[in-house]
Amino acid sequence: MSYLRFDKASMINLEESLPREILRTNMSGAYHCTTVVDCNTRKYHGLLVIPVPNLDDDNHVLLSSLDETVIQHGAEFNLGLHKYQGNHFSPRGHKYIRDFDCEKIPKTTYRVGGVILTKEKIFIHHENRILIRYTLVDAHSPTTLRLKPFLAFRSVREYTIENSRANRDYQLVENGIKTCMYPGYPELFMQLNKKNEFIFHPDWYHGIEYPKEQERGHHFKEDLYVPGYFEVSIRKGESVVFSAGISEESPRQLKRLFEEEVADRTPRDSFYNCLKNSAHQFLNKQGDNYYFLAGYPWFKCRARDMFIALPGLTLAVGEKEVFERVMETAAKAIYAYINDEPVDKNISEIEHPDVLLWAVWALQQYAKETTREQCRVKYGDLLETIMSYFRQRKHDNLFLHDNGLLYTNGKEKAVTWMNSTVNGHPVIPRTGYIVEINALWYNALRFVGEMTREGGHEVLADSLDEQAEVTARSFVDTFRNEYGYLFDYVDGYMMDWSVRPNMIFPVAFDYSPLAKDQKKQVLDIVTKELLTPKGLRSLSPKSGGYNPNYVGPQTQRDYAYHQGTAWPWLMGFYLEGYLRIYKLSGLSFVERQLIGFEEEITSHCIGTISELFDGNPPFRGRGAISFAMNVAEILRILKLLSRYE
Repeated sequence: MSYLRFDKASMINLEESLPREILRTNMSGAYHCTTVVDCNTRKYHGLLVIPVPNLDDDNHVLLSSLDETVIQHGAEFNLGLHKYQGNHFSPRGHKYIRDFDCEKIPKTTYRVGGVILTKEKIFIHHENRILIRYTLVDAHSPTTLRLKPFLAFRSVREYTIENSRANRDYQLVENGIKTCMYPGYPELFMQLNKKNEFIFHPDWYHGIEYPKEQERGHHFKEDLYVPGYFEVSIRKGESVVFSAGISEESPRQLKRLFEEEVADRTPRDSFYNCLKNSAHQFLNKQGDNYYFLAGYPWFKCRARDMFIALPGLTLAVGEKEVFERVMETAAKAIYAYINDEPVDKNISEIEHPDVLLWAVWALQQYAKETTREQCRVKYGDLLETIMSYFRQRKHDNLFLHDNGLLYTNGKEKAVTWMNSTVNGHPVIPRTGYIVEINALWYNALRFVGEMTREGGHEVLADSLDEQAEVTARSFVDTFRNEYGYLFDYVDGYMMDWSVRPNMIFPVAFDYSPLAKDQKKQVLDIVTKELLTPKGLRSLSPKSGGYNPNYVGPQTQRDYAYHQGTAWPWLMGFYLEGYLRIYKLSGLSFVERQLIGFEEEITSHCIGTISELFDGNPPFRGRGAISFAMNVAEILRILKLLSRYE
C-alpha cells in the first residue's frame, strides 16, 4: 500500500479531503497547488501558477482549474468540484473518486458506472508547464472526454472579477489553442497529444469561493473565465495527455515528456523520502544564482530562513553540491552587504542583526559534514570577514559592548525571527541583549577561533578566544536567572521573564557558555512548558499574553504568531540539545517526538510540514502550507539520529 494513499471514504468526505492540500514546484518559483479533490480553497491555488517578472514580484494564477466530463451515450458525468455561496459544491465530481495515490505523482482514480478513469498530474522540473495524463482503464462503450479550463490571469494576491477588458481571442495551435486574457501576461498554450475539437463557448463562472481565505478574514470570492472546452475520444486502455504551459509543445512529445518526468521522481514512500522531496521544492534558480524560498505558497527568499534551512535541505540529504551553490550566491550578497554595496534583490532581510551569525552556524554544519579543513579552504575568508565586521562594530544595529555581548535595538522594528508586527510596531519588542543572538555570537567566536588556529592564524585565534571568554562570563551573568532558565532579552534593568524557546539554542549549539547542569535546567523547563508534539511553543502557557491559536483576521493572527503557537523547526534544536545531554539514552525519546511529524505528512499539505501549529490540542497546522525551516530541521535531526544509531 502507498505511503500517501487515501481511500474512497476519505475522499468523498469533504471534511476530510478539503483540508488536505498538494503542492508541486519547479526551480523558477512556479507551482501547482490545490486540494486532493482538485477543489481550490485558496486564492493561491491553481493548476499553473507562475512568476511574471515583467509585471511584479508576485506569482500569478494563469490556469486555475480544469474540469473533466466523461460522456457516454449522451450522458455527461462532470468530475469537477467548486465551492459556491451557502456551502454549495458543484458539480460534486468528488463522489466518483475511488481512491487517491500520491506516492510518486498525484493519481486520482474515478469510477463512473462501468467507466474507470485515472488522472495523473506532473509539474515539469525545467519549465513552467503542467501535464495531466488521463487513462481509460475500463469502459464498455465509446467514451468522450471533455476538458473545460478555468482561467484567472491574476496575481495570487488578487481576484478576477468579470470585466470587459478580458481578451476572449484565441488562436489554434497544433492539437490545442493559445490565449492571453490581459496585456503583459505570457500566452497560455493548452494542447493535447491527440487530435481533438475545441468548442469556443466563452462564459464566466461567478462567485467561486475560497474558504481558507474566508477563515483568514480576507475577501474570498472570484469569477473565473472559461473560453470553451476540448472534446477528445478515448478508448479503453488509451492514455491522453493534456499540457498547459507558456510555450508551445509538440503534441507527439507529450507522452514521452510525461514518462521521463515520472521516471525522474523519488517516490514518497517513507517519512524521509517525503521530506526529501519537500526539501527539493524550496530550491529556486534565477540565472546562475541559487536560493531557497522560505515557504509556499507566499514566501520569497528570506536570508535568515535560508541560512537556518540550508544544512537540513542539503547536507542532511547528501547534497553537498547544492549547499555550495546556494552558499556561493549567499556569499556574494554577504560581501555586498558588508561592503555597503547593492545586495541581491532576491535575498531579503540580510540586514537583520542575527542573519550573518546564522550564516556562520550554517557553515559550521558544513564543516561537520565535510571536514573543517575543507570548510576553512572554501569559506575561511568569508568567516573571518563576518567576524571582523561585528568586532569592528560596523553593523548599524548590532553593537559589541565591553562586556562581550551584542546589543541590538528592537523597540521600533522587529529584528529577530519573532518578527510579527501590528500597525508597524513589533508585537514582541525584543531589544537589548537578545539570548539567541548572543548564543550564536559565542558559538561563532569559538568555531571561527578553532578554525583559524588550525589554519595557523594564532594571533587571530587567540583574540577570538579571549573575546569568547569575556562573552561567556557575561552571558551567564546576564541571562541566567534564579529559576534556572534564561531571560529572553535583557535591556538595562528590563529583563524579560517570559518562558520562550530561544533559550534552547545555547543548549543545542556545539559551543555554549552554559555548563552541563545549567543546560539541563534549561532543557527541563523547555520540556515542561514549551514542548508539544508539533514543535516548541513560542511562549509558555504560564507566561502572560499566552495566545496559542493562530486563527481569525490578520491582526488577530499577528498577535498570536509568536505568543504560544508551536514551531516545528525549533524542535530540531531542542532534540539536538536533548541528545547532547542524554546521548544514547535519549534516542527513544527523540524517536517518539518525531512521530507527531510523521502523522503530519498525511494531513494539511501532504508530504510536507506546515509553517506553525496551534499551541494547544489538537495542534492544528496553520500558516504557509510548506515551510523550509521546518522540513530542514526535521531532516537534520533524522541525519543526527542515524549517526547515533
